[in-house]
Amino acid sequence: MPTPEENLLSVENECPREAPCYVAALYVQPDGCYSNWPWIDAWHETRDARNYKGPFPVVAHPPCQLWGALAAVNYARWGGEHNRPGNDGGCFAAALEAVNRWGGVLEHPAKTRAWAAYGIEKPTGTGWQRSGLGWVCEVWQSAYGHRANKATWLYYKGRRKPPELRWERPTGTHQIGFHDQRGKAANKPTLSKREANATPLAFRDELLRLALHSAT
Repeated sequence: MPTPEENLLSVENECPREAPCYVAALYVQPDGCYSNWPWIDAWHETRDARNYKGPFPVVAHPPCQLWGALAAVNYARWGGEHNRPGNDGGCFAAALEAVNRWGGVLEHPAKTRAWAAYGIEKPTGTGWQRSGLGWVCEVWQSAYGHRANKATWLYYKGRRKPPELRWERPTGTHQIGFHDQRGKAANKPTLSKREANATPLAFRDELLRLALHSAT
């Protein structure tokens, strides 16, 4: 079985010679799974991915904390402009602009309110569907090895239709977030914040393939 490193090298080898053989990974961790690969231009917090000006296709992971259902609850409870829902300093807008300008893919948690705020259609059913300039879909990261379901929405923009993904939705063995108040039977072991936020290597490779595909 190939190692994760061999899998990522296979992604690089899939890049057609006439296409840019680089991808920009935006809003990623400096010690995360996109780091230390010379053909991946990784933009972590200190580089400020809002300033990305191309020319490579992108994999964008803009911050999601202020776009979820709990953002409104926290804002009502604690107030503060920094807690205002959607007030991410323009990160999502910049990520969407980068995908539309340079091609690639943007990922956010399923049911993110950023989709409606920026006029992106909510994915329905299984598979890709058109939305504005690009395509949208829902995938579960459990299909790529995450221990929780981690339903995820993708927005893709490229020169041609995106390839098929893993559409199965296996039930995760763990959960993300708060303890379910409905009782022990409704709960699973809760993942640490780091593991919950982490991108499975197989899913990283899929996103990189999408970005490279967008440029061909």
